[in-house]
Amino acid sequence: MSYTRSDLFLAEAAMNQMRNSIYFLARLMEKKGNIDIIGRLRTMGRNIARTFIKYWKPIEIVNGSNIKDVLQTIYQKIVNSSISIEVNSEEKIIIIKDYKCSLCKYNYKDINIAGCEILLGLVSELIFLINNELKDPSIIFLEPYKVEESRARGDNLCLHVFKYKIGGS
Repeated sequence: MSYTRSDLFLAEAAMNQMRNSIYFLARLMEKKGNIDIIGRLRTMGRNIARTFIKYWKPIEIVNGSNIKDVLQTIYQKIVNSSISIEVNSEEKIIIIKDYKCSLCKYNYKDINIAGCEILLGLVSELIFLINNELKDPSIIFLEPYKVEESRARGDNLCLHVFKYKIGGS
């Protein structure tokens, strides 16, 4: 049976294969001496977002007043996660806590990479693509900062940290 990308978005099957391939690929890159595995995973996430936006756009504008709802929707629709979000306006960071990150379901003792690094690239790029052409001063842009904690590294949750800018400033 042949599926379109739209069909696959509506399906609930591919997460196990995605997770397994991320760690297989990370091990391969490590074995080949790829120094910037995190950067490569984030680039993969950005590339996924560029394809995703052709089939699904969660909203027409992302700004400070709706960022939490947009992030909740993105995480729920793409990786079936229910997250909690903290916005620190002093440090201009957004912290996302994911207790059931589907990309980091297992603790892999042989590799120290968080599969959810892909999400940092995907989420920030998706929001960039939504807001890129807008001239609204309230729009928000995210920049991947770090995966502070990861279930794949033995932590109890995945903790994603993004830096943010309002209005592209």
